Amino acid sequence: MGLPESALADNEYLHSAQQQKQQKLLKVRQEIHTTILDNTDHQVLQNLDEKSLMERIRALANEIAQNHRLALTTRTRERLYQAVRAELRGYGPIQELLDDPSISEIMVNGPHHVYIERDGKLQSTDVQFDDDAHVRRIIEKIISPLGRWIDESAPTVDARLPDGSRVNAIIPPVIRSGPTITIRKFAADPLTPEDLVNFGTCTEDMMELMRASVQAKLNIMVSGGTGSGKTTTLNVLSSFIRSDERIITIEDAAELQLQQDHVLSTESRPPNLEGTGEITIRHLVRNALRMRPDRIIIGECRGPEALDMLQAMNTGHEGSLSTVHSNGPRDTLARLETMVLMAGTELPSQAIREQIAAALHLIVHQSRFVDGHRRVTHITEVQGLESGTITLQDIYHFEQSGVDKEGAVIGEHRYTGLRPRFADKILTQGIELPDQLVEAWSRR
Repeated sequence: MGLPESALADNEYLHSAQQQKQQKLLKVRQEIHTTILDNTDHQVLQNLDEKSLMERIRALANEIAQNHRLALTTRTRERLYQAVRAELRGYGPIQELLDDPSISEIMVNGPHHVYIERDGKLQSTDVQFDDDAHVRRIIEKIISPLGRWIDESAPTVDARLPDGSRVNAIIPPVIRSGPTITIRKFAADPLTPEDLVNFGTCTEDMMELMRASVQAKLNIMVSGGTGSGKTTTLNVLSSFIRSDERIITIEDAAELQLQQDHVLSTESRPPNLEGTGEITIRHLVRNALRMRPDRIIIGECRGPEALDMLQAMNTGHEGSLSTVHSNGPRDTLARLETMVLMAGTELPSQAIREQIAAALHLIVHQSRFVDGHRRVTHITEVQGLESGTITLQDIYHFEQSGVDKEGAVIGEHRYTGLRPRFADKILTQGIELPDQLVEAWSRR
């Protein structure tokens, strides 16, 4: 049975009144923001301490709300103050999401649809921007300190926040839903090896094998799909590098969080408005070789720089680390071969495979499962080239047996019992290994 006409009319009236109040609140917030920007020098504004800034916001908010004859509750006033502060000091409506440590990813699909990832699952939020122009302002605020830009001639941009969180933005006309921002957040405190073990990403023995492999200066490729946790695992692996080694990192947007003192972080640069000044990952890899590196870490290998990376690995630069997008260890090799061909060389497939087989020692493959958990599914040795095919051997793999009633994946990591060819390199250096591996490797 439907509502009486009088009740429907009352509901429509309340809804209309609520909309009018929201519009007034929006005007008040915008007016406060504009007034502060117009009447305060930028440098002075940046140097204002938190207490002075909030005092200025409160005074203006009360005055402007009174001019608009807008009665506000204490809670609404406080939310208004914080919204203005976020516009001035932070990144507008998404600042509260950036401040929430339980959120791992933020997706702004136009001004009125903002999603987050929490515990590996996507969720919608009630966070909204005013309009497309508001989203564009936040994009500009993110990218301008980095010397990057976005417009119709260059409608996509990659950037990072000061804490290293990765940002991608795309604007019309190449996207129809309006300006879009995707932010992959970095934890304020980098995850530790113990964290990955506790999360079930890998077992303690697997982590010990990866630690020993890094310390023995094996060349390691971390592979996996988008959002599988490759960069997090790369960060953890890099923590095993000795503090007395000179490390050079190469990235599109600097996001690695290395804890050693002797780290040189390099970053690629897109061409300027005149189409010049581009610095590619490939250029940075070549330049790193002239900087006397003990370790070269490439945040992500995605193009012709694969050839330079393999050549570096094959010419004495041991212990290199990188990540690559792929669906599995075997697919990682195919991806590398394709990327080498992108360098425009006339190398035959046989020569490329010889380079890959000689350069790589270990592939650590990671996946994100349907329950949102990220797990290392394979630790695989690259054994060599036989009859034109690169041979692989799993040392550990994740075996899934099903899914429980709550949708959680059931399975376990298993040791294959096989002895890798690099076992002697680790054992002869006196690097500690789990008893399970020492016993299995010593019998061979």
